[in-house]
Order: sequence, then structure tokens, then C-alpha cells
Amino acid sequence: QVQLVESGGGLVQAGGSLRLSCAASGRTLSMFAMGWFRQGPGKEREFVAAISRSGDRLIYADSAKGRFTISKNNAENTMYLEMNRLKAEDAAVYYCAADSWMTSGQFMGSLSPKYWGQGTQVTVSA
Repeated sequence: QVQLVESGGGLVQAGGSLRLSCAASGRTLSMFAMGWFRQGPGKEREFVAAISRSGDRLIYADSAKGRFTISKNNAENTMYLEMNRLKAEDAAVYYCAADSWMTSGQFMGSLSPKYWGQGTQVTVSA
């Protein structure tokens, strides 16, 4: 069992930056592939980025490539999502997720990770 808590969301102007954090407790993050998802108003949840257990494989949705960076500090048991050049369409509730069996690549597919945080709101103003 692992508990995930996101933080770092907020209101930012278009073009600005935010760094989201996902703090884990209960188990060490080195045992989990992890990822970020988001759900905007009236939209389905979508994949944003994923990172492997060791942190050496990073995967991004096309919408995140070149602007977002996912990272994980296993010693601190925390995952991050650095978001730059934010756009209005990035506004959403961002969720972190973890799974000890899935690979990071599978986070892009139809499988749903086992553990989820409660989400943090990101609002982007024009």
C-alpha cells in the first residue's frame, strides 16, 4: 500500500511555470513506476507523463513534450512535474499515480495504475 499526496497546483499566467510534487508514504518509490495524469473540465482523464522505477525512462504525451519534465527522487520518496510555458489548455486537476507491476510505458495505455493521489488544481489565466 502506498499513499500519494499532490501539491504545488495553483493559478499561473499563460507562459508561466509551476512545479507539482507527489509525496509518497507507506512504500519506497523505487518499487513503483509513476506518472502524472490530468482531467480538465468536461474532459476525460488523460496521460501526461510517466517515469520508470529507476527513473531512467521518461515518457511524455505529445502535449507535454518540450514543456514538462517528470522526475523522481527515490531518497525523498517524491515525484515531480516541472511545467513550463503553460497554456490555457493545460488547466486541469493533475493526479499522480503509481503501480508496482506496470511499466512506465503502460501508463500511456488503457491500464489504470493501482494507486492515485487526490489531485491538485492547475489554473492558467490568459
